[in-house]
Amino acid sequence: MKKTKWWGLLAAGMMTLALAACGGNESAGSKSSGSNSGSSASNYPTKPITIVAPSGAGGGWDLTARAVTKVLDETGLVKQTMTVENKPGGGGAVFMAEYATQDVKNDYKLFVNSPPIIINNLKKEGNSPFGYKDTTPLAQLTKDFGAIVVKADSKFQTLTDLLNAIKQNPKSVTIAGGSAPGSMDHLVAILPIYKSGIDPKSVKYVSYDGGGEAMAALLGGNADVIATDASSVGEYLKAGKVRVLAVSAPERLGGVLKDVPTMKELGVDAEFTIWRGVFGPKEMSSEAKAFWEETLKKLSEHEKWKEELQKQGWEAEYRNSEEFTKFLQEQEQQVGDLLKSLGMHK
Repeated sequence: MKKTKWWGLLAAGMMTLALAACGGNESAGSKSSGSNSGSSASNYPTKPITIVAPSGAGGGWDLTARAVTKVLDETGLVKQTMTVENKPGGGGAVFMAEYATQDVKNDYKLFVNSPPIIINNLKKEGNSPFGYKDTTPLAQLTKDFGAIVVKADSKFQTLTDLLNAIKQNPKSVTIAGGSAPGSMDHLVAILPIYKSGIDPKSVKYVSYDGGGEAMAALLGGNADVIATDASSVGEYLKAGKVRVLAVSAPERLGGVLKDVPTMKELGVDAEFTIWRGVFGPKEMSSEAKAFWEETLKKLSEHEKWKEELQKQGWEAEYRNSEEFTKFLQEQEQQVGDLLKSLGMHK
């Protein structure tokens, strides 16, 4: 009886061990399988996310970052808390120096940017050693274009009038913009000049601290013409305060700018896109990159995002990570050519 009982206990113990081993193998197998199948992708993100606007509040980067986080939250496309952090300084160069060295693998800090990420990296003065190649471009979301603007009562009725005056006497025309020499407004300003065979270095450019101040200089008679974002001039045009001579778009824009010709229409073979996009760290994990590619694509297609674009006066232009990276390479070539024409390339 004792022997039978002992064998029974031994058999039960062996069965328990076998089951435990089987369960352990299954658990290990599922973990291994999960790792191989990328279950970590479905786990990301697991903590709050920061989207940086490398500028002060109220500018284009700030508005874009806040619009993106707002819609991602409202639509539930991102479940984790998202905050916007402003990091002004050097047109984004101060932030890039920090990000490209201290957040190389930080999947939880993204940022928004536009052509200055290329311009700052290529120009001679105020040069940033870091550019888009020190990041992971995730998606382009919007586009805007440059506009050449004069006062409503300006003697320059057309872009041709302006270019002819500059050809005759470059110093007779004062052009202003809301960014430093060699920066975006300056490049938009000299684009039609450069493409018309005029030496851009001969043209007088005055920089102001932001597009609002440049517009005030124009309306106050301190500048003959300004270069700025097309989306920022609508209210002044509707109020009859300004005339837009041309936009740098490939075709005419809609809305209040529908009657404004493109540079190409006027015989100047020039285009310039003021894009805005989202970037991650250079060594972003494949799981985080896959998550953001999918999420930002869904964002671009969502009705709430389309409503936000309309509210902000932005145009949609979505490019995924691969397309965006290729586009940035093309932009780098264009920006480099313009900076060389100004003698401002590093």
